[in-house]
Amino acid sequence: MNIVLIGYRGTGKSVLSRLLAKQLKRERYGLDEWIVQEAGKPVPEIVKLWGWGRFREIEREVVKKVSARARDSVIDCGGGIVLDMRNVADLKRHGRIVLLTAETEKILRRIGHDTNRPPLKEGLSFEEEQRQILADREPKYRAAADCVFDTTDITPQETAKTVLGHFKKEGWL
Repeated sequence: MNIVLIGYRGTGKSVLSRLLAKQLKRERYGLDEWIVQEAGKPVPEIVKLWGWGRFREIEREVVKKVSARARDSVIDCGGGIVLDMRNVADLKRHGRIVLLTAETEKILRRIGHDTNRPPLKEGLSFEEEQRQILADREPKYRAAADCVFDTTDITPQETAKTVLGHFKKEGWL
């Protein structure tokens, strides 16, 4: 069974995916990395040249490919994966979805200097945009999740231990 990590930017998906893959000796799929490879361009350039709509189309194709291929793997999803419920259905087919959350203030501190993501909404300050996107996506994240873990005040190592404990308790590992 795949461990699928979802959540907003700055909640720790990429770090946790690497830790879990290493501890479980599983293959790791970073969907944003696959998108960059498919497009042959970094995310900001994809969005600048083709827009977020095209990015989401590429993301959808990547999800289909990884979902068809990944078994007993760790999958690190981009923050917008839940905007297309077909992605969620594909990822759930062979996995359990772990939602990582954090308090908004902590997320803002964690991602404040990240230049790898262009704005999702024009005309808003950085903080306003993040708060609005988080509010818009929260119900989608919750609907997709099989379990939820708050990363606000714990280390990635502690989160990994908690996630693995939960998966073992549920009989998912």
